[in-house]
Amino acid sequence: MKKLSFIIAAITFVFTFSVTSTAQVITSAQIDSLTELTLKTFDVPGISVGVIKDGKLIHAKGYGVRSLRTMQKVDENTLFGVASNSKAFTSAALGMLIDEGKLKWDDKVTDYIPEFKMYDPYVTDAFTIRDLLTHRSGLGLGAGDLMMFPDSNNFTKKDIIHNLRYLKAVSAFRTKYDYDNNLYIVAGEVIARVSGLSWEDFVEQRIMQPLGMTASKASITRLPNRNNIVMPHAPVNGKITTIDIEWSETANAAGGIVSNITDLSKWLIMQMDNGKYGDGKKMFSEEVHNDFWAPQTIINVGGPGAYNTHFAAYGLGWFLSDVKGYKQVTHTGGLAGIVTQITLIPELKLGIIVLTNQQSGAAFTAITNTIKDSYLGVKGFDRVKQMHDRVVKNEADAKKITDTIWAGIAAQQKSNAPKADINNFTGTYTDQWFGDVTISVKNGQPWFDSKRSPKLSGILLPFKGNTFVAKWNDRSMDADAYVKFELDENDKASGFKMAAISPLTDFSFDFQDLDLKRVK
Repeated sequence: MKKLSFIIAAITFVFTFSVTSTAQVITSAQIDSLTELTLKTFDVPGISVGVIKDGKLIHAKGYGVRSLRTMQKVDENTLFGVASNSKAFTSAALGMLIDEGKLKWDDKVTDYIPEFKMYDPYVTDAFTIRDLLTHRSGLGLGAGDLMMFPDSNNFTKKDIIHNLRYLKAVSAFRTKYDYDNNLYIVAGEVIARVSGLSWEDFVEQRIMQPLGMTASKASITRLPNRNNIVMPHAPVNGKITTIDIEWSETANAAGGIVSNITDLSKWLIMQMDNGKYGDGKKMFSEEVHNDFWAPQTIINVGGPGAYNTHFAAYGLGWFLSDVKGYKQVTHTGGLAGIVTQITLIPELKLGIIVLTNQQSGAAFTAITNTIKDSYLGVKGFDRVKQMHDRVVKNEADAKKITDTIWAGIAAQQKSNAPKADINNFTGTYTDQWFGDVTISVKNGQPWFDSKRSPKLSGILLPFKGNTFVAKWNDRSMDADAYVKFELDENDKASGFKMAAISPLTDFSFDFQDLDLKRVK
């Protein structure tokens, strides 16, 4: 660690001097240095960076490798899963249908999907197309995401739409921002029912093809080949490892698009030109485009920070904020082992795209903010070091928590105190929206298996009293969880609840929303 820190300090000193001590806008050579440094600092195998200025792609380059297995190079045409950067395509598709007079933002969802139902009947009746896109449903952060994440589950769109009725709100309807994926899946189904095309066909035929996004697809399964696509990477037992590409096909409208710097630049140039592209063509009207970038749901801002940011909101498929007096339009996307970021400052005709094949949001933030600083005249910040310091602190804080848990488990295993009878916990349990989980005994150890999400399988380790820890077989997930059993009058488990252990666990592992009751 000391050696790595020394290298980072030495390189960033040179880079910081060249960028922040001059007034010039960052050069391609400096972006090269920045990205190479970022690869090393955050242990990212491959990154692709694009910069758009005044309607032109002025920097487009790949760095590092697509996969640690093949060591093939990343270039500007290398494909990445852009994850939630797909959401803006979903809002754009709806906007196009609005221009055609086929729906309105404030039409009720039940007008198009009669079977749509939320937990509260009032919310069901009031829920609009706009509400699907604005993360203000009252559901908690990532509620229901276990129906699509991790991959390999067998939930269909029909299942997800039906199961929304079982997810209880944590705040009043339209009063609070909490990021949601499943309602974008519903939005995709609205597009299908109104247009007669699947969400995937609509996005490819009506958006990608007219813009000349020739390499992009609405889903990885629709690629004709995988000759130039990244593999995802994640830390496994402290080492960055290639993992399988994960995404549930049911969730394409929330995060399924596969694209590259070259194609995404065409999409963003069109966005910054209010829907215009080609020789005077229009993807959507200026009025609809204004709706995309108009604040819909207020997001709290912790402090003004380096960019004097005082306001933030979510629009329709985009995050919105003020930076140094300019409007910023942005979004991120995260899959297992792949994270991406798109940033626009429309008044400067500036767009920044950063695509990475390792799940380090710090990496794309360091690159984006350094490039952004140069155009905004923000000086004196070493974004790579800033983000590295934050990562080190967050990982150290999380490690204290997880180390305490594993120490407690080890103490239990060494203790001579009477052990709980495993047979009191075995059986089948069910949750209304997640389905069945079995607790069984394998090789003398209690074991957790989800029927509908096979990757959630692992040993149950005794921790304290009736609380166990589920240690998943797939160690790339970083999502080990507490399993707290409720006992009946005969000391037999009647149900259990769960919670993630590490504060770094992805919010889509929404264990806290489960309420499993014994059925067998």
